[in-house]
Amino acid sequence: MEDREDVRSIIPFLPLVLRSSTLSWPSAAAEEALEALSKGPELSHVDSGQLMAVAISDIRNSVGLSSGPFARFAAEGYALFFDELMPRNDSDRWFREILPSLATLLLKLPSLLETHWKKADSFFDVKRGRVVTGLRLLEQQEAGIVVLSQELIGALLACSLFSLFPIPERGSKHLPMINFDKFFANLHEKYREKQEDKIKCIVHYFERICSSMPKGFVSFERKVLLLESGSSAMSYPTADFWSESIVPLCPVEVHTSGFIEDHSKESLKVDFANKYIGGGALKKGCVQEEILFMIYPELISGMLFLPAMAENEAIEMVGAERFSNYTGYSSSFRFSGDCVDKTDIDCFGRRRTRFIAIDALRRPGKKQYELQFVLREINKAFCGFRDESRHAKCATLSEGNDCHSASVEDCIIDVGDKSDDHFLAPAAALELEGKLEDKDVRHSKAGTHPLILNQEQHVGIVTGNWGCGAYGGDPELKTVIQWLAASQALRPSLTYYTFGLEALQNLAKVSEWILMQKWTVGDLWNMLLEYSSQRSKEGTRLGFFSWLLPSGVDNDAVISNSMGAT
Repeated sequence: MEDREDVRSIIPFLPLVLRSSTLSWPSAAAEEALEALSKGPELSHVDSGQLMAVAISDIRNSVGLSSGPFARFAAEGYALFFDELMPRNDSDRWFREILPSLATLLLKLPSLLETHWKKADSFFDVKRGRVVTGLRLLEQQEAGIVVLSQELIGALLACSLFSLFPIPERGSKHLPMINFDKFFANLHEKYREKQEDKIKCIVHYFERICSSMPKGFVSFERKVLLLESGSSAMSYPTADFWSESIVPLCPVEVHTSGFIEDHSKESLKVDFANKYIGGGALKKGCVQEEILFMIYPELISGMLFLPAMAENEAIEMVGAERFSNYTGYSSSFRFSGDCVDKTDIDCFGRRRTRFIAIDALRRPGKKQYELQFVLREINKAFCGFRDESRHAKCATLSEGNDCHSASVEDCIIDVGDKSDDHFLAPAAALELEGKLEDKDVRHSKAGTHPLILNQEQHVGIVTGNWGCGAYGGDPELKTVIQWLAASQALRPSLTYYTFGLEALQNLAKVSEWILMQKWTVGDLWNMLLEYSSQRSKEGTRLGFFSWLLPSGVDNDAVISNSMGAT
């Protein structure tokens, strides 16, 4: 096992050691402490948050983390939540049932990882070559995918709860912190009800998996637009690429209320991400991305091995299960109980729940209208929205040219064909592993690109006010950028949740008018660039929609006239 590159890359970030090709906890004391916890409070005497914090500190010392700082007030945070805020009956159950189950799961972590790496190379049966899916550090500029079982994720998150992950090298590798010590410390240091309810979501997740361990898989893929051309992969598009595109604009569906994560139709949902995925999820943050990571806690596991996104990168996460419901937003966020996720399972054992993490410019001010920054935002969205299987087929049909130079008929093609160039899901392997019920295991065709494993050709984009709000982006500009990116990515639709934002109250009418003009991506891009140039030079103070529409004509008249003309 020590010969494996993926194992070598991640071992420094795990609380385990590798000896003679076998993973284990680094000391007998660590195993003995976990064994005691697994027997319940009668043996371990851990029956309170205060004693739980002491046990965690002892285990951290036994795995060699004594030199790593334990967040100030972390012990007080554990005690506050489990001894004062948690109802007594729930607290008793936590220490009697849940904590022992988590200790048992931690004892299994070495064997879970060994099994994971043994099967990682054969998880996908790919005719064009091996797809590496093993847990590893997915470095910047390294396109790749990691597939984890939900059980392994549960064990990794138990490590987070116990704050057992080594931290010294994380900063140098641009990795976010994943231990929960600061998560609990923040609760005590400056109590906020939203922080209590974030912890309630995570505790509820642990209660659920200890009652019934889920058997599916979750994948994390780093998507990269190459900064240099010359390979078969898509390179970072230039302004000319966008200006010359003849791809038609996709339809837009506008919702003034509702939430992206509640959208019922299968789709690729946008995570308004920090460049460090998860953002402030394990700190004090409680906006869109942080809330996603609370109600879908399995997403947190990606923080272990995914360094910060570069300008030409996005991260796609498929298969996470939702465990909690909630109300409110930011300071009004509240845990509102259990969520039974009924999302269908795909042929790889993943729920058909897809999130794409893309990070927007932070507080860009006037510079967001300059070409280099408009280009940065549209390419960031395009990287995330792009469906490699469709573009691979399109590039083949256009004899290696990019999609913008292919015919419209070539671009809008159904890639779900029956050619031998596609790969099959390893249904037999999944059956042998017992991870899925027979009814969920099916052979299925997918795309030609070896890293695209999710059959996305009919999956639209669901998004909202990405990069706006606290990030200070212009909502009209950001909306059009996402629309252009989704269209160029050959997505069948863009569904937009405005959250009642006044600046976008006419989005449905304006997008309808634009579609009636039969503009291409290039047409709308060129209009956006002209507007942005004027805006950056203070040649106009109008919003893009008002600037774009014929002068002297209101939105209703524009729509009426356009319909009459057709």
